[in-house]
Amino acid sequence: MKLFQHQKDVLEQTEKFNRVAFYLDMGLGKTFVGSEKMNELSADRNLLICQKSKINDWINHFEEFYDYEVIKYESQSLEEIPHHSVIVVNYEKAWRRPQLKRLKNFTLMLDESSTIKNDKSQRSKFILGLNAENVILLSGTPTGGKYEELWSQLHLLGWKISKKTFLKIYTVQEWDDVMSTYKIVGYQNVERLKRKLAQFGAVFMKSDEVFDLPKQNPIYVKCATTKAYKDFQRDHYVKLDDEVFVGDTAATAKLYMRQLAGAFNKNKLQKVKDLIESTNDRLIIFYNFKSEYEALSEICEKLKRPVATMNGSLKNMKPYEEQSNSVSLIQYQAGAMGLNLQKANKIIYFTLTDKSELFEQSKKRIHRIGQDKPCFYYYLLTNGSVEWRMLDVLKQRKDFTDKLFEKEEM
Repeated sequence: MKLFQHQKDVLEQTEKFNRVAFYLDMGLGKTFVGSEKMNELSADRNLLICQKSKINDWINHFEEFYDYEVIKYESQSLEEIPHHSVIVVNYEKAWRRPQLKRLKNFTLMLDESSTIKNDKSQRSKFILGLNAENVILLSGTPTGGKYEELWSQLHLLGWKISKKTFLKIYTVQEWDDVMSTYKIVGYQNVERLKRKLAQFGAVFMKSDEVFDLPKQNPIYVKCATTKAYKDFQRDHYVKLDDEVFVGDTAATAKLYMRQLAGAFNKNKLQKVKDLIESTNDRLIIFYNFKSEYEALSEICEKLKRPVATMNGSLKNMKPYEEQSNSVSLIQYQAGAMGLNLQKANKIIYFTLTDKSELFEQSKKRIHRIGQDKPCFYYYLLTNGSVEWRMLDVLKQRKDFTDKLFEKEEM
């Protein structure tokens, strides 16, 4: 397997560490760096935990480049674990496999390690309790914009700082009278944090430090609002055809405002139809809800465009791979991380995610090694809607994340 120079440099930099974090920007080849580090560590048994959508990709990678016995850990028993093996399991199933607790002297690799940012979750508690000899963490966005979410990963790297102490040193907190608790309002001692991370085997690298990737061009497409959205915004209630929207809590109000600004906005549906008709190039469309997928699929069918799909229940990327005029409908949770989509150079954001990590990851699906064309990002935003505030928040979170990637001034 041939590595790029930046990948060789990262491995050389962490040669003496058996617990490492490769926080490489999306597109820099974390898969290759992580698997090579695993190979270098030479543990007899290895455990890789990743997202469900990446299981087969990892299995194919190990089978193509290494001679490990690769085990897809679904329902089969692990009473007998072969020597020189890699067990591959997704995050949702891992903590439901108590047999993994019996593993000793093994290498643990977490793909998209930010998945364990909530140290109170079942999956995080289970992973933190494993008896790994070596640890490899892979992520392009390790914090999701919030440094406090690093603590679980730091624990795996061997930094035994308590969470209370970590928050005291590296965050700024204020008392919230309404919630009767302290809330994090900012961060401090960031340079000190970066130095400590380096001491515990963490490497940060941005793609623009390595490659001159093509320019990224955001294009904001304003979509007229609808009477239904305005009525719901005012009353938190609207009846649309046979469907009733009642925003009786803050969460449901936000949810329905997002939906009414998306698949239930005929003006936005016309805009996305116009964009699809305007080019025969491959297009990637990110969306959130099932109703959006149904509406987008119907538009593509009427336009006779081949459709590739990646969501929680369907995975068919063959049209993307084989047809240059395909439209790929990608749900954020299922496909914002891990997919290589650089055959396309245009992404349409039909609606926005409220997760900054997924937002940042989604942009890098086309802006990565192998892309030789300028990248265009079309944001369809309903006038006067919650979408504009969501975009502002996403931009702010990106700023938080970027600070960790900035090189320390000498």
